[in-house]
Amino acid sequence: MGGVTVLTASYAGAASAPAYARLAGLVAALPGEHLVRRDAGSPALAYPSAADAIAAASALRESALEVPAGELLRIALHTAPTAVLAARHADHLLSVTNPGQTLLTATAAEGQDLFDLGVHRLRDLGSPERIFELTSTGAALRSLELVPNNLPVMFTSFVGRATQVAAVRTQLSGSRLVTLTGPGGSGKTRLAAQTAAQVAEGWVDGVWWVDLSAVTDSSQIPEVVAAAIGLLVEPGDRLLIGQLRTKQALVCLDNCEQIVEGVAEFVVALQSGCPEITVLATSREPLNLPGESIWQVPALSPEEARTLFLERSGTVLPGLQQMPTEHEVESGASGDVVEEAVRSICVRLDGIPLALELAAAWGRVLTPVQIEAGLGDRFGLLTKNVRGVAARQRTLAASIDWSYELLDADEREVFRRLAVFSGGFALDAVQAVTERAGVLEILARLVDKSLVVAEGGRYRLLETIREYAATRAAADDTGQDRHLDHYLAVAENAEPLLDKDRDAWRALIEPDRENFRAALEHGLSAPDPDRGRRLAAALRWLWNLQATGHEGIGYLRRAIDRAPDDRTLLQARLLYGYATVADTVDPFGYDAAGRGLDLATELGDDRLKSLFLALKAVGEFFTDFQKAWDLTAEGVRLADGIGNEHARNANVALQCVLLSLWDRHDDLRPLLDRAADGLISSGERGIASTVLTTWSESAMSTGQPRQAVELAERALAAAEPLADFHRVGSARAQLASVLVRVGRADEARTLLRPLLDLADTGSVVPNLAQVMSVVCYWTGEYDAAVEWLAPAVAPDGPLAQTFVPAMLLPTVAAAKRALGEDATDLLERAADLARRYNLPRILADALDQLGRTAIAVQPDKAAELLHEALTIRVDHGLRTYLIDSLESLALLAIHTNRPADAARLAAAAAGARTDLGLATPADHPDLPTSDEPPLPLDEAVAYARRTRGTRGRPSSGWASLTPTEEQVVALAVEGLSNPEIGERLFMSRGTVKTHLAHVYTKLGVANRTELASLKKP
Repeated sequence: MGGVTVLTASYAGAASAPAYARLAGLVAALPGEHLVRRDAGSPALAYPSAADAIAAASALRESALEVPAGELLRIALHTAPTAVLAARHADHLLSVTNPGQTLLTATAAEGQDLFDLGVHRLRDLGSPERIFELTSTGAALRSLELVPNNLPVMFTSFVGRATQVAAVRTQLSGSRLVTLTGPGGSGKTRLAAQTAAQVAEGWVDGVWWVDLSAVTDSSQIPEVVAAAIGLLVEPGDRLLIGQLRTKQALVCLDNCEQIVEGVAEFVVALQSGCPEITVLATSREPLNLPGESIWQVPALSPEEARTLFLERSGTVLPGLQQMPTEHEVESGASGDVVEEAVRSICVRLDGIPLALELAAAWGRVLTPVQIEAGLGDRFGLLTKNVRGVAARQRTLAASIDWSYELLDADEREVFRRLAVFSGGFALDAVQAVTERAGVLEILARLVDKSLVVAEGGRYRLLETIREYAATRAAADDTGQDRHLDHYLAVAENAEPLLDKDRDAWRALIEPDRENFRAALEHGLSAPDPDRGRRLAAALRWLWNLQATGHEGIGYLRRAIDRAPDDRTLLQARLLYGYATVADTVDPFGYDAAGRGLDLATELGDDRLKSLFLALKAVGEFFTDFQKAWDLTAEGVRLADGIGNEHARNANVALQCVLLSLWDRHDDLRPLLDRAADGLISSGERGIASTVLTTWSESAMSTGQPRQAVELAERALAAAEPLADFHRVGSARAQLASVLVRVGRADEARTLLRPLLDLADTGSVVPNLAQVMSVVCYWTGEYDAAVEWLAPAVAPDGPLAQTFVPAMLLPTVAAAKRALGEDATDLLERAADLARRYNLPRILADALDQLGRTAIAVQPDKAAELLHEALTIRVDHGLRTYLIDSLESLALLAIHTNRPADAARLAAAAAGARTDLGLATPADHPDLPTSDEPPLPLDEAVAYARRTRGTRGRPSSGWASLTPTEEQVVALAVEGLSNPEIGERLFMSRGTVKTHLAHVYTKLGVANRTELASLKKP
């Protein structure tokens, strides 16, 4: 016989871990392909011929005799068309094998001179088959023939369910009545029969199978049971109980649902009169008896469902046997389109064995892809006239019909109305949709009858059951209308939580996401879309969760377009919802913020106007920082005027980002703590994460790298519950960025791995390229650092006219310089953009790198550039980057023959790097050391500035003004008052007054009038 022969081996009974380790070593020494199995204690080898497998079995038996416990080893061989079939049947043969035996099925023994042990029935419930032994031991097989039984013959293999069999066995060991429940086609009968076969040795007087599916009169139950066991029969149960009174037996009552009350009465009488009789029942609802152990039969797991479908349909996936070898696991061989189709079939059919069997039956004429496409009409496709199967199991619809016909009128009505739900649902939703008194009791009965699944205080229908219920439902929209009304009320009642506690809002709304989707579809498609539009407005924040932004703006755009000329508050709320979702997925696709701002202004709604100002500022952010700032300042003013903290924080969050980019860290710090705490306490995790990320970068810049790590960790913790890869991705990127800069590069790469995997699927992960470039630069992978950012810094790219390239160019330039390439053009472009957008840190970085480049050829120019960079860093409190300036000036001192200065500056830089806990980049230059104690950072900076031939910033005149002082002067000259300047620049009027006092001193003027009369050179 052709095919694959599998050898499997194991010890009888419990064996020690060393024994199994020795077995693994013995098997590893054999030829043959090792199969990948979950049970490491039962290794298996596959061979192309039975003769090779028998030779291996003989070798294994001989080698086992030389090790401790080797005499307990059992070996079994079977030949089948595929490895998975051969291994499964070999395992069944192994289960009846005695210690020291090597058994073979007839397929494996064909043509060999072996000992014939006769015909036996294995515990897989297949037909009896002839079994052979390699060397005679004289031991009787532990097959089903050892125990009286009438267990049914199963003509197909039993797939998976090992966990369920073990669980039911445990139930049987502790209860005299175990009932397996589940919907039609869920595999109750097969699981019960398989379990009965596994435990048959525990009942000396037999295991008896009683099929009650054809019984409609409860009085017939004793007669049917007696006939199955082979006992005398008379009307009633007296004689039957008398014959079983002293017996120790397992009675299996299959298909009890249509006469469940009669079965319950019979079981009570049986167990009362027969103390050693145990009952294993299958029913679509429990018997509801005291002491009954109810086991709800679950759907097949995805892998079990896949295996069942593949076996029944005869599908072989491209490039993969049905049981992988070690080589295939290592190489990752798998199917592609067919594999996806098979997995989709399993999911859409809810893992229901009957549905999978019926779908697989089409495998002789249709491909899995065609079967999957046909499931749009699953009740039409899943129809097969299978011989030998009860009529109620021949089609999926017939199986569910059987359950439906057993319902009373109230149960049928409620069941039909449940079809309107998608996903899970709560009791209050059932009450709203069904409009029935006492619906909880009816729902409980439907749960008992396995038509509704109850889990965690909620309920659901399997999708297959839901579709069936829909075919029975009346052809009108009243149910959908009630469904829409209920979920609209839920959403609108929850709206106040969006300003107070978004975590609570999410916990309330998220579980019903599928129902909200269904309600939106119905509401937005209705002739009068008002309820659908109201629901879309109330659910606006839902689409910031689970990365469903594109779906959300689809619903919101439909809602807006259903009434394009509407000028009501509802339209404004819809525009606000659209703008908040589009912020992360399509910021430039549709000017919802601008339209909403006009409408909110027209309606006089200061709260919405303030929120729209923040969103409008986001749109201006990339190209005009000052305009964005002015919009947020107006938003803060409006929010403060009405006392709305939520609207205020929305504007302040963007102001924090702007102040950080402007490196106004003293002005930034007072805002950060209040904004972050307020946003987190209200559950506004997305914006809170942005604020904390900004705070982290500010801390890194100002010489607090350890705090930067802690803040980045807080940002990630705030974002993760949203499961939105935009927010989570940004937070992970920030944390990775600070980790690599404090010498924890391996942790940074581990943190980024999920984002890289996501990017491999085609998703655009924000900030991933930027942080990967930083990581690669710091770890010396310069080519990769350049490659990651090439698209973003392209001079003709989509971001070329924004501030973004300025933020990235210094990293690209540093990597190119480390590669020995000229990066002057990149650095000059970075400096120009940094000046345009007022980005001091970026400007200083570009100037510092330009200065290093010029040291060898233009030392005077290098000095000017390096000291300008140092001055910017000092003025803006960029303490971390002062270290770079000291090292650059040390390089200049080396070139200009000032070794003492070089050593002093280099030692101070090294000491500061150690004190702050900062890593050293891979391209760090070789610098001299000093025997002197290193100067503290501030003293070293002062020393560097003193030893310069020409001063940095002068002490008077226009050139002496800091960037912030220049902004104050410009606004003062425009005529703005101190409070107005403070509002515009987000600083207190006292701070404005202090800045002006410094300006007057530096420019030699006494007041605003004289200041306005001066002309800036």
